[in-house]
Amino acid sequence: MILQIKNLCKTFRTTASDQPIEVLKNLNLEMEYGETLAILGQSGSGKSTLLTLLAGLDSPTSGTIVLNGQDMHGLDEEALSKFRAKNIGIIFQQFHLMSHLTALENVSLPLDLFRDADASGKAREALAQVGLGRRMSHFPHQLSGGECQRVAIARAMVVRPSILLADEPTGNLDSSTGDHVSDMIFNLVDKHKMTLLFVTHNEQLAMRCAKQQRLQDGKFI
Repeated sequence: MILQIKNLCKTFRTTASDQPIEVLKNLNLEMEYGETLAILGQSGSGKSTLLTLLAGLDSPTSGTIVLNGQDMHGLDEEALSKFRAKNIGIIFQQFHLMSHLTALENVSLPLDLFRDADASGKAREALAQVGLGRRMSHFPHQLSGGECQRVAIARAMVVRPSILLADEPTGNLDSSTGDHVSDMIFNLVDKHKMTLLFVTHNEQLAMRCAKQQRLQDGKFI
């Protein structure tokens, strides 16, 4: 088993209310190696909060997230950062590329954290796999939205992560470009036999995963 979530809760406090807001409520979930799972839900259902916790970018209020046998939130900040970089690939809706770095440098970034001697070679291969072999020296502002998302896909997959997390990765793209990008993600996941957790509100896209789970008001239904 690659991922196990037990009794996961996340609450936020706001200045507008004395009562904490429960965003995620006692979630339980398991995923096997190589499995593809879609988390469905409307805006405000808690999808992005769940993904943020799974990515190790925030801590749960209570409960545990065990990835590859490691309780992620039992790690200190430095150890968590290294664990995340090695085990988790993330594709965001907003791309989150470094504007001052070329496509090649953006993709090399996760490998540079580990001082990988072949970072450039692996990044070139990853960019070639997403059809950007001729755009490696271009900066994000010189690329289209679809090309930027393909750079982000290459960056997420270059370390061959244990699990790939995708947060509405086609949400900022037109339908034609979005279809092309989603095809690319599923083809690469299938080719490399990767585990995929795909967060979306798109029912048709969710059905491309082997399993679906619906999140509503912070609970799986």
